[in-house]
Amino acid sequence: MTPAQVAKQQVADGVRALIDWAASDSARRIPAIALRKSVLVIADNLAAAIAARDEPEVARVHAQLIADGARAEATVFRGGRPRTDRHSAALANGIAGSWCELDEGYRLAPCHAGLYTLPVLLAEAESRDLRVAEVLTNAALAYEVTARFARCWIFPSLGLHPHPQTAAIGGAIASSLARQYDARRMLDAVTAASTLIGVGDYQHCVDGAFVRNVWAAVGAVNGMRAADWAACGIGGHAGSPYAMFTERLGQAPEPEALTRSLGAEWAVTHGYHKLHACCQSTHSAVEAMLLARAALPAGTAARDIRRIVLETHRPGMNNSRPQTTLAGRFSFEHVLATAQVHGHAHTEAFAAASLADPDIARLRERVELRRFEPALPRPNDRPARVTVELEDGSTVTRECLSAAGGPDRPFDDEVILGKVEAIAHAPYPMLISSVRALLRLEPAQLERPWRAFIGDFAPEAA
Repeated sequence: MTPAQVAKQQVADGVRALIDWAASDSARRIPAIALRKSVLVIADNLAAAIAARDEPEVARVHAQLIADGARAEATVFRGGRPRTDRHSAALANGIAGSWCELDEGYRLAPCHAGLYTLPVLLAEAESRDLRVAEVLTNAALAYEVTARFARCWIFPSLGLHPHPQTAAIGGAIASSLARQYDARRMLDAVTAASTLIGVGDYQHCVDGAFVRNVWAAVGAVNGMRAADWAACGIGGHAGSPYAMFTERLGQAPEPEALTRSLGAEWAVTHGYHKLHACCQSTHSAVEAMLLARAALPAGTAARDIRRIVLETHRPGMNNSRPQTTLAGRFSFEHVLATAQVHGHAHTEAFAAASLADPDIARLRERVELRRFEPALPRPNDRPARVTVELEDGSTVTRECLSAAGGPDRPFDDEVILGKVEAIAHAPYPMLISSVRALLRLEPAQLERPWRAFIGDFAPEAA
């Protein structure tokens, strides 16, 4: 056999073994640490979706999906309890969850496994009346399978955006788990989903094309449809993922990533959480900028700054005149400028008004990007060093080698819960108490219907 044939066989064997494991009873013996992390990931992704409810584009697409939906099966999390069919709900929540760059992500590969799986899983759970325990178990398992596919094919240049290339896998496994498919049917769904992936150009983020914000949701719902079709006998085969990711997209695989330490380590525990409403690649720059800001003389204003030099791992991610809020979230110039002016990088720092703010616009033009040298290994592979030069010639330099929120610098649970509460309090004041109760993993809570959990913070209208 040629090396390519050997690799193809190894991948096919690994895909079968991974799916066989995910469908087995042994996979459901999930440690408490992974279940608790699943609660936090669910809460964090709900908050990310809720944060976008007033974005005009999101509000319009939600209205469209709710109006056009077929059956009232699942909730769209935008306040109250609007419901639509499960496919439309997954699409609506997935689009919102991607919008403000506040969703949780996976640090060991370019992958947002929660975003790719939870909109589908929560819609299926509500429509199929799953128990809370089933939701948490399936959340950890779906995250695991999705992250392992992402680790098998890591596209190092990030020319391709990970959302459309991985989300269909996440939607298919989440839907299959919720439906309790056996290994054969689950394999049909996941491998079929691997042929439904999209090719998203990463530059669309920097350019600010809002279509990027639907990629994850569309991919996940494609995976959900693959699970629908698997029930009809329509599927792919174990060689489909290799054919797509390696033979067509050209990325060599790491077959061992599919099964290495399977059941002994849990991908969900290697995720990161975000407080800053911008691309995670910019978070170390935000932290360095805020440290420098705190060290500047009291009363320093934008007009007092002559230049900001950023040394970063990705100097090509630049856009000094972003035209949309998405472009602002992926522009190092805008991220630094708005953090300096606002003193934070929360959602309001990236509102549409920030794009035309004269102080922010002035600072964006004064940002210089340089490559951080030397390149550092993970977890310090996304470092930033910021030097602020004032008009009087004085300078302040601060650096951050790895942004907070990842496995190496994890947030305390209370930080994540504080974020969720701040975002969700107005539309869902009871969400945070429901999440806190769930974190205790008490049997009485775990045996409740998922619908009842939602009803605690989003009761049905009388």
